[in-house]
Amino acid sequence: MTSPTPVRTRIAPSPTGFLHLGTARTALYSWAYARHHGGQFVLRIEDTDVERSTQASVQQILDSMHWLGLEYDEGPFFQMQRLERYHAVVEQMIAAGTAYRCWCTPAELDAMREAQRARGEKTRYDGRWRPAPGKTLPPVPPGVKPVVRFANPLHGVVSWDDLVKGPISISNEEIDDLIILRPAPEGAADAALGIPTYNFAVVVDDWDMRITHVFRGDEHINNTPWQINIFRALGAPLPQFGHCPIILGDDGQKLSKRRGAVSVTAYEEMGYLPEAMLNYLARLGWSHGDDELFTREQMVRWFDGSHLAKSPAQWDPAKLAWVNAHHLKQADDARLAALVRQQLATRGVAVDDLDRLARASALFKDRCSTVVELADWIEMLFVPVTPRDDDLRDHVTEALKPALRELRERLAEVDWDKAAIAGAMKQTLSAHQLKMPQLAPALRVLVCGRVQTPSIDAVLALFTRETVLSRLQHV
Repeated sequence: MTSPTPVRTRIAPSPTGFLHLGTARTALYSWAYARHHGGQFVLRIEDTDVERSTQASVQQILDSMHWLGLEYDEGPFFQMQRLERYHAVVEQMIAAGTAYRCWCTPAELDAMREAQRARGEKTRYDGRWRPAPGKTLPPVPPGVKPVVRFANPLHGVVSWDDLVKGPISISNEEIDDLIILRPAPEGAADAALGIPTYNFAVVVDDWDMRITHVFRGDEHINNTPWQINIFRALGAPLPQFGHCPIILGDDGQKLSKRRGAVSVTAYEEMGYLPEAMLNYLARLGWSHGDDELFTREQMVRWFDGSHLAKSPAQWDPAKLAWVNAHHLKQADDARLAALVRQQLATRGVAVDDLDRLARASALFKDRCSTVVELADWIEMLFVPVTPRDDDLRDHVTEALKPALRELRERLAEVDWDKAAIAGAMKQTLSAHQLKMPQLAPALRVLVCGRVQTPSIDAVLALFTRETVLSRLQHV
């Protein structure tokens, strides 16, 4: 799966919406393959769908790539800035006889397809404007802007050894002469140059950018024969293709940005870590033995393009949460503190004490699957809590209140750290002949607003003394 030339891969999203998970996985595979082989990874923005492309989508793509840590070596390149190049290649192809202008109107094409359907034939362009020896072409109709079509070979077979699917062959007789250049919309910039279609622009781009390996979704398999034929018509070297199966949603249907998918950046907002997203995405179509959990560095070391799955993978939110929980436990506490501060800021809670956030992250992260859950725990340190009435009734009993009042008095005097707080609690328990399972739930309800927490002395040490005393004062 290697090439004698340096490995160069690319990702080429369309800015007609957010970067979705399937494209993120393709970007990951392309990036990891380039890094594994010491090659280069290129970012290209395929923005020729002028009406639907937006700058907001471009920015979301760039933000997603940055968050995932998929740093690119070249780019971003924009197709709409390369129109002159596409136009020049089209003119070379027309001169070489591998492309031609077609003046068919939309009405003619509709009539052509209707007639083919009536005869029980496959609908396809019939080649009426394709030059051939001895053939008389129709007269050029006035007022019609032509498209340019690729003169696809009429016979033979297009074959390639797919990096994922294995050998694939498609007869040229199944492929018609696709449009490679359309007239630009009225009033568009560079209207005289026309707009290249996907299957043509992607070939010119991959040729110019010296792309050696193309990983993409298997919905592109039907495009590949056209692209291979265009590469050959240009005398350009062929990249190796690897078509990865689609990702299915948890309902078994295709996961896509047009159907229920969530953007990559939305997972950042939901509190997932980028290394967990990469770990989980990688396993949706690739494996390294039985390894389920691994680092970015391990993936680069292992990802040689083999062991890519041939069948679709299914998105599993519970599995993603499990993977994220693992990486959350491994994460540096200072880093988590910064992420928690961002989460709290979105709730209107401003916190500057990163050291306290880091200590709280260290204590609570083992109980969490996401940074959002971690922020849910830590928020109680900074905002008032409202214990549930049934928790107060069950745990803050009249029998316990004298001990709670005495503990409050002791906590007002001790050094404010875990050891001193634990000492004050032991003295109170001894004085009132109580056990920790009797006192601790009451403290948790009053101070934390919940019955379950980690060790209560460690939790209380995260609060300020003033907060704890305030929450115990009405006992």
